[in-house]
Amino acid sequence: MTKKGALNLNSRIDIKEVERAQKRIASLVNKTPLIESFVLAEKLGRPVYLKLENTHDIGAFKIRGAANKILSLSTEEKSRGVTTYSTGNHGLAVAFVAKKLGIQAVVCISSRVPKVKVDSLKRLGAKIEVVGNSQDAAGVRCYELAKEEGYTVIEPFDDPFIIAGQGTIGLELLEDLPDLKDVVVPLSGGGLLSGIGLALKSNRSDIRITGVSMEQSAVMHESIKVGNPVEMEESETLADSLLGGIGLDNHYTFKMSQSYMDQTVLIPEEEIGYAMAYMVDKQRIIMEGAAATGIAAVLGDTIPHQDGALAVIVTGQNVDVSILLQVMENYTLKKVGVNFA
Repeated sequence: MTKKGALNLNSRIDIKEVERAQKRIASLVNKTPLIESFVLAEKLGRPVYLKLENTHDIGAFKIRGAANKILSLSTEEKSRGVTTYSTGNHGLAVAFVAKKLGIQAVVCISSRVPKVKVDSLKRLGAKIEVVGNSQDAAGVRCYELAKEEGYTVIEPFDDPFIIAGQGTIGLELLEDLPDLKDVVVPLSGGGLLSGIGLALKSNRSDIRITGVSMEQSAVMHESIKVGNPVEMEESETLADSLLGGIGLDNHYTFKMSQSYMDQTVLIPEEEIGYAMAYMVDKQRIIMEGAAATGIAAVLGDTIPHQDGALAVIVTGQNVDVSILLQVMENYTLKKVGVNFA
């Protein structure tokens, strides 16, 4: 898919954009809690904190980038409406912000988007178009709508305003956790990791950043491995929010993820489900599969030990109850073949 009017590969995003984003979104986005996890700390032998992005109004971090982008639009652009393509949470964010500002929004999604997210989109009043079985297919329709109707496209990740908005998480971590040494970030298109990486490494180059994805269809991981953006077919996964391509013409997040990320960890499906259930059992926190990849990375002891605090970004909680019940049953009956308990 080709983005219209994209900037060139040498364009850079400055830390000042993240600082401006923090001020711009303050009217719509609350600072999220950072809590210490004693059960995870006991396993790792070091302080572990959870950045609860699942506590936003839409239950996911995506509201930060969407708010920053939409609030930056001109009055004329807002009057024409916005459109986006999404695996679910970004669409929710765009729909929520658009509703707050009285802007028309059309969200293009694939048939893979879970029912809980589709239902939430409907409640927020967005027009929904279901196209194909991948985020890339939804993206093609999104750009068609922009051309036909004059909407502004709100990119899900590869946009300076989106990246800067997500980067405000990094600024909050620096404010609240002076002893921060490791951050674990779920990785898909790379907007979240790019923004957090920019915010953290611009201030503290010693902080280590680990990106986590599911084993199947980990597009950014595979792209970095071969040195350029690649396309992959989407697979069924509990971490559905991490599905989707990064764009063969990626302008920002590939280079930024490549630059800021110190390592990637791929998580098997059974470990994602175990982590979801583990956090309900041990900390009474509901999280979707994408968020649980970070917990699974900690439980699996994949982060090389160093002194100092480790923070996990809990990206969202928008999971179908039926899925949550299934992983809880597997956990309770000891059906998951991993040695974490």
